[in-house]
Parts: sequence; structure tokens; C-alpha cells
Amino acid sequence: MATTPAELRGQLSLQEALRSAFPPPTVVERRTAFLTEEDLAAVREAAGPDSPVTQGVITYYLARRDGAPVGVAYFDSHRVRTVNEVLMIVVQPDGRIREIEVLHFAEPPEYHATPEWLDQFEGKELGPALSLKGSIANLTGATLTSNATVRAARRVLALHQRIRPFAGAAARGSP
Repeated sequence: MATTPAELRGQLSLQEALRSAFPPPTVVERRTAFLTEEDLAAVREAAGPDSPVTQGVITYYLARRDGAPVGVAYFDSHRVRTVNEVLMIVVQPDGRIREIEVLHFAEPPEYHATPEWLDQFEGKELGPALSLKGSIANLTGATLTSNATVRAARRVLALHQRIRPFAGAAARGSP
């Protein structure tokens, strides 16, 4: 996980979250992917029926250190219960989740995911085990938060597989 004080969790700006995930001298570059209907269909199939994918324009942040890709950050906004939650999901070069950070969630504290609960996503890849029936334990008393976080993780990993941000980054080298 990022080295963010617990009292700041859920209150980070996009830039603060990126600096936390990719501290200097890492260079972070904003990128945009434009998905075709074929891409969207493939992402929907990979993510699964419970992880809706509706946007064809995806913004992501590619991080490099010394010209080598070290991670990609995606920001996923979705509704949990009655309000939106924004997560930063960082994917490492091997396609596994490195961390999930809550940037915004205005539900009562009892519905918030704890840092320890979010830690269980570390090292997970897209597959059947990435589910509440697989290797992710439910967050007691906050099932809607648990479901929303798993859906976001599946959606981001499916998008990541289709976008393949490291393929182009490795070929280009340093900016």
C-alpha cells in the first residue's frame, strides 16, 4: 500500500495519490485509450457480468523510473449504496494489482474499507479467484462496499489487459 497516513485515506487528490503511489524520481504520464465496440465487448467479457463497463474513453497514468515502466494507475468512480466512491487501482508490470487506494467515499465510516481489507487485493490478477466467493474476504457489515471494490478491481484489470499500456511504453523508452 501507499505510505499515506490513515487519517488522510479517502481524502487524497488525484495528484497526491499519484505522488504517493509513484514517488520521485518516478515520471508519471497521463494517457488516454479509445476503445472500440469490439474492445468494450472483450473487456465486458473478461470483467464479468457483475462488473459493468460503459466508457469507451479511458484515462490512465503510466509511471516509469529510469525509462522502465513500474506501474499504471487507473481511477474508477462507481456508486456504493447512495454515493460515489473513487478508487485508485495501481497495476504493476506483471498485470497484478499492486495497491488500491480510496480517494473519495462519503458513506458513513462503518461502510468504509479498511487499509487491511484493501491489502488483500495486492498481487491479485484477473481470474475466478478475484471474487468474494474466491480469494477476497467479505468486509463484515459493508457487503456493498466489498462488492463495489471487487467489481472495480475486475473492471480495471480487464481494461488493463485490453489497453496493454506497457507494450507501447517499453517500445518508446524514456520521454
